Amino acid sequence: MSPRSTDRGCRRKDLGLLALRLGTGGVLFAHGAQKVFGWFGGGGLNGTAKAMEHMGFHPGRESAMAAGAAELGGGLLLAAGAATPAAGAAAGGAMAAAVSVHAPAGFFSTSGGYEYPAFLGFVAAGIGLAGPGRYSFDHLTRHVLDKPWVVRTAFLASAAASFAVLRRRNAALTAAAEGVADAAPDADAAGAEPGQPEGPGDSARPTES
Repeated sequence: MSPRSTDRGCRRKDLGLLALRLGTGGVLFAHGAQKVFGWFGGGGLNGTAKAMEHMGFHPGRESAMAAGAAELGGGLLLAAGAATPAAGAAAGGAMAAAVSVHAPAGFFSTSGGYEYPAFLGFVAAGIGLAGPGRYSFDHLTRHVLDKPWVVRTAFLASAAASFAVLRRRNAALTAAAEGVADAAPDADAAGAEPGQPEGPGDSARPTES
């Protein structure tokens, strides 16, 4: 293969990486802007905090800020190709949390499943592992923030943070479910009127004259 053909192939790969970075980074940025600033019809920090609490992420405001920052900052960095491993790892971690929320509905997004966040997370993580290509800020800075140790550190930190967040969420959801189950018998007992039978087998029978 001639040097010209090799160079042409490298440029095609770099253009492909640029397109992936701009598309994926732009989508992530938009979702993060919804959470942080309320742009594009989003709920902003207050609305997102309430939604986070409802989904089992506590405390809600801090969870909203973390998710919004990972999507907003990760999206911008991916699009620019700056600190690409950290950007991809952060976005992938945020999408792991989103996957856990949608997982009970199955895979396909048409039924509310986790297809969409899983796809975004895999693409972001893949870019972080593959590198940004030559049309990037990392390339201009001689890959100072795109070295192998950065890749290892970023993805290990993201995995550890995601594990801790999801573990805490599962504990909160379990505690909430147990609280509802414990409160149900008390609510049934409180709802029964004094002197009224609790079931068909306890019906009062009239006395014979």
